[in-house]
Amino acid sequence: MLKSYFDKKLNEAGCDEAGRGCLAGPVYAAAVILPKKYRNKWLDDSKKLSDKDRYELRPEIEEKALSWAVGVVTHLEIDKINILNASFLAMHRAIDQLNVVPELLLIDGNRFNPYKKLVHKCIIGGDAKYMSIAAASILAKTYRDDFMKAAAEKHPQYSWEKNMGYATKLHRKAIREHGPCELHRMSFTLLPGQLNLTFD
Repeated sequence: MLKSYFDKKLNEAGCDEAGRGCLAGPVYAAAVILPKKYRNKWLDDSKKLSDKDRYELRPEIEEKALSWAVGVVTHLEIDKINILNASFLAMHRAIDQLNVVPELLLIDGNRFNPYKKLVHKCIIGGDAKYMSIAAASILAKTYRDDFMKAAAEKHPQYSWEKNMGYATKLHRKAIREHGPCELHRMSFTLLPGQLNLTFD
């Protein structure tokens, strides 16, 4: 089972993002504050869970959390400020919405742009170590998947309902055949060896 907290005395918010490596769509992040006594043996890094398990855990997290929120940074903002800064901004936007003020931020990864004057701790592989970060990873992933599934209805040629915008062979094949659409991140290398891509 994952750890329930990093510091027993502080009110902690776990933070994680989803969609950082995608070729299309926004990046999502979540911030989750769980009770210190919360336990759930099924809670884990979203990447280790099935799609069904993630969606079953989401309402459990939302119900049991002291506070939770999701932040979004669009593909256009990603192109302007780069994906690393966009990931941090998405976390900031999630933290902004919390109705319980955290005293410590647990960040999945090794880097973070400080949020106001809050103390933060970067934890590599944190979504597989701490419940609050794992919970954030599940919320970020499922809410982003919802967005991409809806976008797939408008742009069925890219099979986003299956690849969620990641750089799969099928996704890149569709870009090669149809070109990019308005949701693609034009600052990314959409095709290997690309020179210039535009969309109508």
